[in-house]
Amino acid sequence: MGLVLFAIAALVCAPAARAERVRDLGTYQGVRTNQLTGYGIVVGLSGTGDDNLEYLTQAMRGVSGRLGVQLPPGVSPGLKNAAAVMITADLPAFAKPGQHIDVTVSAIGKAKSLRGGALVLAPLYGADGRIYAMAQGNLAVGGLGVSAKDGSQMTVNVPTVGRIDGGASVERAVATGFDTAPSLKWNLYTADFLTAARVRDAINRAFPGTATVVDGVTLSLVLPPAADARATRMAAIEMIDVSPAESAAKVIVNSRTGTVVINSAVRLSPAAISHGKLVVKIDENPQVSQPAPFSRGQTTVVPDSQLSVEERGDHVALFRPGASLASLVDALNKLGVSPSDLVAILEALKEAGALRAEMVVI
Repeated sequence: MGLVLFAIAALVCAPAARAERVRDLGTYQGVRTNQLTGYGIVVGLSGTGDDNLEYLTQAMRGVSGRLGVQLPPGVSPGLKNAAAVMITADLPAFAKPGQHIDVTVSAIGKAKSLRGGALVLAPLYGADGRIYAMAQGNLAVGGLGVSAKDGSQMTVNVPTVGRIDGGASVERAVATGFDTAPSLKWNLYTADFLTAARVRDAINRAFPGTATVVDGVTLSLVLPPAADARATRMAAIEMIDVSPAESAAKVIVNSRTGTVVINSAVRLSPAAISHGKLVVKIDENPQVSQPAPFSRGQTTVVPDSQLSVEERGDHVALFRPGASLASLVDALNKLGVSPSDLVAILEALKEAGALRAEMVVI
């Protein structure tokens, strides 16, 4: 247990603040990916499709209608070799018509596997309901699923999800305002007024009068109007080194796995911790009682119980004012606490006002 806590401390006990590039602290507003979604049909499956699901037959009627093949009314085709799928993709910033992007295809019905299937041409929509790409191609499926007539099955990974590398062609570009806006906004990944001020100062030292702070997340950058000069200035700004502010003191507790993460900003007020456990052990050693020969007695089992009580962990850890994470972990190692006990100790310290950190339970 001590090794586990020591490993946690080694991961989170970072050295003093170090310089990081502006590009690692945030991103330009509007220069981002956009999510696309679509609905389509995968055909060519080897009997692992959706069969006669109503929404699949409706979709197949639409596909066949586009190709000039009209199914007779009232006819429900058997579609074990086809599956209804949801298609998702990310449209990168500045993607232009004719470029290709990767797509992920996921079964939404009762299909057992998409292995060997091909996606029929399907549109991909943005959040505004407009078509931004068209997807089609053969699926690459990493999973495998097989079944026998007696009902036994074996599945490796997930055979109902596949990918198509470069499977969608971009049909419409997304306007970012990069070359038209009088100023661009730059946003921190994590809100912090001190970090925003330091980024502003670093940018203005390199390019005077360029940056102003809008709030704890956003900076406004006045850039040259020409697209080429603007891109050159943005590239230079991204490579400027900045020393970000120290993160706020936080203790993250995962209630499902028992994982506890403590960052290096956590400090303790004067406090003492006593950690102990009452261990109750019961050993059962039943004995067999055998009657004497030629007697009318019966063989019986005689219980033999041994009860012992032991109290372990009679240590007390004392923390000086402003004790750091290293001191906390070292003391808890000596006490031999488990993850669940660690959570209880941290909650008690927080309740006593000795733990200067925000506790987040996820």
